[in-house]
Amino acid sequence: MMNAHYIEFFFDCSSPWTYLSFKAINQLANENNIEVVYKPILVGGIFNTINPSVYESRANPVPAKEKYYLDDIQNWANTRNIIINWPSIFPVNSVKAMRGCLYAQSKNIIYEYALSIFEAYWTHNKDISSDDVLEELCTDNGLDFLEFSKFINMQSTKDILIKNSEDLINQGGFGSPTFYYKNKMFFGNDRVELLSNLIKKELI
Repeated sequence: MMNAHYIEFFFDCSSPWTYLSFKAINQLANENNIEVVYKPILVGGIFNTINPSVYESRANPVPAKEKYYLDDIQNWANTRNIIINWPSIFPVNSVKAMRGCLYAQSKNIIYEYALSIFEAYWTHNKDISSDDVLEELCTDNGLDFLEFSKFINMQSTKDILIKNSEDLINQGGFGSPTFYYKNKMFFGNDRVELLSNLIKKELI
């Protein structure tokens, strides 16, 4: 599936758990001289295809579980030194932002761009489906917004995002964040530590 020294990271910026894992995965890779292969996806499409229970739980939340869920996010945010403020628009349509990740990838700044999307949405409560917000973030990252806009509307760009999402499903994935190392799948922010322990044991 991939080179043994790569972490394949499937992600959608609309997920708080993905934001929590994003810097941690990058730090883990840097500390161990392992490259991260970023794979932008549309997690909503994956939910529609194979994991509709997510929508069912949102429609019929368990109050005690919801409270724990929000507390858990904040505990992890403190652990990761990240500020998460629950956005006023949730869920958000992240399709243009995630196609934008592919554009940023073509410019070799996918990490910087994706991080700015995460921060805009999860820290600063900005609507990442808005062209105005995306233009602002393009400017911040030194990207040409007109070129960006043309790129994200190309059929080939749409096809790559769809293919990445299908590839994740075909590899047994069902949400974001999902990452692979040596064909082993890890799902969720709290699995970063499990991957870290695996890599450390290999280095002993």
